[in-house]
Amino acid sequence: MTSEIKKKGFNYIYMKQCVESSPIVPIQQEWLDHMLRLIPESLKEGKEREELLESLINEVSSDFENSMKRYLVQSVLVKPPVKWLEDEGGPLPESPVGLDYSNPWRSSYVQARNQIFSNLHIVHPTMKMLLDLGYTTFADTVLLDFTGIRAKGPIDCESLKTDLSIQTRKAEEKIMNTWYPKVINLFTKKEALEGVKPEKLDAFYSCVSTLMSNQLKDLLRRTVEGFVKLFDPKDQERLPIFKIELTFDDDKMEFYPTLQDLEDNILSLVERIAEALQNVQTIPSWLSGTSTPVNLDTELPEHVLHWAVDTLKAAIHRNLEGARKHYETYVEKYNWLLDGTAVENIETFQTEDHTFDEYTEFIEKFFSLASEIMLLPQWIHYPMVRLDCEDLKTGLTNKAKAFANILLNDIASKYRKENERICSEFEAIKEHALKVPETTEEMMDLISYVEKVRTAGIEELILRIQESKRQMSYFLDVFLFPQEDLALNATVLMWPKKINPIFDENDELIENAKHKKENELMAKREKLILEIEKESRRMEEFTEFAELERMQQYVTDVRQLQKRIQESEEAVQFINKEEELFKWELTKYPELDKLKVNIEPYQKFFNFVLKWQRSEKRWMDGGFLDLNGESMEADVEEFSREIFKTLKFFQTKLKKELQEKRKAARKRSLEEEKIEEEPKENPTLTMCSTVMEQIKAFRV
Repeated sequence: MTSEIKKKGFNYIYMKQCVESSPIVPIQQEWLDHMLRLIPESLKEGKEREELLESLINEVSSDFENSMKRYLVQSVLVKPPVKWLEDEGGPLPESPVGLDYSNPWRSSYVQARNQIFSNLHIVHPTMKMLLDLGYTTFADTVLLDFTGIRAKGPIDCESLKTDLSIQTRKAEEKIMNTWYPKVINLFTKKEALEGVKPEKLDAFYSCVSTLMSNQLKDLLRRTVEGFVKLFDPKDQERLPIFKIELTFDDDKMEFYPTLQDLEDNILSLVERIAEALQNVQTIPSWLSGTSTPVNLDTELPEHVLHWAVDTLKAAIHRNLEGARKHYETYVEKYNWLLDGTAVENIETFQTEDHTFDEYTEFIEKFFSLASEIMLLPQWIHYPMVRLDCEDLKTGLTNKAKAFANILLNDIASKYRKENERICSEFEAIKEHALKVPETTEEMMDLISYVEKVRTAGIEELILRIQESKRQMSYFLDVFLFPQEDLALNATVLMWPKKINPIFDENDELIENAKHKKENELMAKREKLILEIEKESRRMEEFTEFAELERMQQYVTDVRQLQKRIQESEEAVQFINKEEELFKWELTKYPELDKLKVNIEPYQKFFNFVLKWQRSEKRWMDGGFLDLNGESMEADVEEFSREIFKTLKFFQTKLKKELQEKRKAARKRSLEEEKIEEEPKENPTLTMCSTVMEQIKAFRV
């Protein structure tokens, strides 16, 4: 039994496949066209909609073919009672059986038709004429013409708003001057109210107002939809092109107008369209001529306005995405010029110690940045925007150049100070080189200074001038020098030529000063020799001093001679110093040294005698009670020893002098006079003996 069921099942499947493989008449194209006409035109526009319609047609055709095959199978074959042969499509609908259609309907039909005629004023002939008039006037038109907006090229948003507002006003006036008079004319005829009962007159006019309102609302709705469709990102052929600028104001990068302003202006056009045709009078109001007219309800539904605003916002946001990204590119690359980063970098750089080349390298970064910005395109074209970047480019370029100029002014100031230092050093060299030396030492210092300047100083200054010249070459390309700086630069460059005549003048000045100082030195040497001779003669006079009463005068004379000897020593030091400066052989003055040695004993002797005389006078003539025997005895003993030493010193000295004279006499010829064997009486020795006797007598 199971095998029999299986056999029936497999036979059914085979027969079903044979039936399904037979040719099926496809769905007629007229049916498809009719179905497509049922779809609103607004749902069929656009590339994706076309693909969707094609997919829908294929699906309908496939469903029709499958249904026909199922119908054919179910009509030809009888499915055996096998569970695993269920038909997924389900059974075909069966025709109703046993229904009773014998109920009378004529009376109810007539009643319903009469009720329709009495209440449904839309079927009135005048309504048909009004409908035809509205269809003829508004069917293929909208309130505004959006076709030529893109062809105008880039426009201001305000200009578009103004143009569309003018078009709206003109279109409104045209409608009120063409369509509305025709409508009024319809209802001024006698046959306009034919068949309308007086009690139904208000309802009739209400129907007229509703029909007119619907026609005007449909016109406004289609106009709004057309305006919204204008900004569809997927259909850019009619998309308007707005002028937007990237501006630079108060160190900020901004859109002008701002993207929000642009969006608000576009959205305001929806409101402007919705405000049109809001003052159209109803027919009864116009016919009655009342002072307070009643207008048709032509206000667009809120959902239409919300849909338009939401759709426009999304479309505008997508269409402005390119402009936003371009703005963000500027912000990402150049905002550091505006947010304080550049100022901080420059201030940090200025506080550090950098060379001229490091300065120029840093400056070139700003100049390169300015050049880079200037080479950026002035206009950037997007589907809905022509972005003008000229103002922003100019502002950023000026900003970069301003930072470069800060650094330029900094190194220009340093360059100016360096040039001033070079000039001041040359001026100092000039002043020093041309100064007449007052002393030989100053002259030698001047010679040494000029020699050093000629070898090392000028070389260093020339190197600094060459560096200044190199820096000037850079400044001439990027910096505008004031007139005083140009004069300073020229002075710096001319100094190497101006300094040589100064050195020549210095050579002449040194030569004259040297000749003068040499003559002065010779005169000083001769004067010193004469002075030493005078001092020697004066020294010889001391040997003749023999009057004890004039001892005070002798002491004074010795001091004066010592002072003159001291002055002569200073003169010798000065002369030797001058000779050393002139690189002459140093002159020696042994007579002066001899004078210093010979005057010392006389100075001690005369001071000792004077001291003795004063002490004796004080002891002899002073107060008796003031005397102290012990101290007097010690002082007298000291005087006695000193006078004895002095006497011995002068005796020894006299003896040595006699011996030297004898030696000298032997060397000379025998014809010269013979030196006395015994010396004559010496006044100094006599005074020493006298003082010694006085001391002895005082002691007694």
